[in-house]
Amino acid sequence: METSDLRIALFSGNYNYTRDGANQALNRLVGSLLGKGAAVRVYSPTVEKPDFEPTGDLIGLPNVRMPVKGRGEYRLPLGLGGKVSRDLLKFQPNIVHLSSPDPSGHAALRWAQDHDIPVLASVHTRFETYPRYYKLAFLEPVIVGILRRFYNRCDALVAPSHSMIDELLAMKMHDDIGLWTRGVDRTVFSSERRDMEWRRSIGLADDDVAIVFLGRLVMEKGLDVFAETIVQLRRRQIPHKVLVIGDGPARGWFEEALPGGIFAGFKTGAELGRALASGDVFFNPSVTETFGNVTLEAMACGLPVVAAGATGASSLVNEGVTGRLVALKGKKGAEAPDSEGLAEAIAPYCTDPGLRMAHGAAGEDRSREYSWEAINSIVADTYIRLIEDRRALQAAEAAVEAAA
Repeated sequence: METSDLRIALFSGNYNYTRDGANQALNRLVGSLLGKGAAVRVYSPTVEKPDFEPTGDLIGLPNVRMPVKGRGEYRLPLGLGGKVSRDLLKFQPNIVHLSSPDPSGHAALRWAQDHDIPVLASVHTRFETYPRYYKLAFLEPVIVGILRRFYNRCDALVAPSHSMIDELLAMKMHDDIGLWTRGVDRTVFSSERRDMEWRRSIGLADDDVAIVFLGRLVMEKGLDVFAETIVQLRRRQIPHKVLVIGDGPARGWFEEALPGGIFAGFKTGAELGRALASGDVFFNPSVTETFGNVTLEAMACGLPVVAAGATGASSLVNEGVTGRLVALKGKKGAEAPDSEGLAEAIAPYCTDPGLRMAHGAAGEDRSREYSWEAINSIVADTYIRLIEDRRALQAAEAAVEAAA
């Protein structure tokens, strides 16, 4: 079987209406598959003015605004509905790919099982950790149970880092889990994009050390830990500036927590590459990510990385070579990096330019290992394996029936 024989029905909770790392990876995957002759149909909530144009054919799913405070820009898919069910029958996929365990993902899984079609699920975020950021940590075991049932009904999973695979295996989410890591666009992210004039235009002096946050400004990205760490650095009188790249519903909270911080706003493409490369140290306190696209992008821009020693970053950052990983503390289900430990890790980069440059250069070298084309071929190969395994099982069952 060849990639050109694939007919993929891909379900996403957010394919293009709000830009994030997960849907950037999905759009790149679809582009790669289409380029090799595969047929792809994407099913996701649609809005009147999405953040970007989708790659491939996009069919809207029934949905409502996410009923969670601070997440109103996201949509909750509500199942398939008659239109989507008819479209699936007409499209006749030979593989179903689920990228979010939402109600539409559950419905698509049931549809695939009813039609004897194999299912691959990709894991993009630590959904079970989200409640702790909304004072609902008691729900975490319930969500783990729901996720375990969902993922174990799929034929296989792919996850973006070895550390996330280990976590999924430990939680008994599945025993067939492959690695679908992430790539980085080196035409956008490179140390060569550093722009001193742009730095000066936003208030950074040439000798300022800018500690960078990059991402959506939502609490589950560890904004509280970031702010607490900056407070620790200020108490120690470590010279630095804060550069925040991104926007989101928690921006007001973050601005109040970081007086004097430089908020550059939302950036994409060449502007994002320039802004990131114009920083000096990348700080990622998040424990919710399965890979950490922003961490890889910062490495490609030549920035040393200080990150929480959680899934994603622990597979990217080479401790003491490309940056620092700070261990998590706290009870199971509420682990977080310690702000004092994070400040301790960041401080030397603020005062030692030689260390900063050496670890940044090592990170940029490591980022060159991540090629999108090779990475996406792994997913196509997994589709083919699952289809061929299913066909072999169907043939064996038919042979048994014929012999009976």
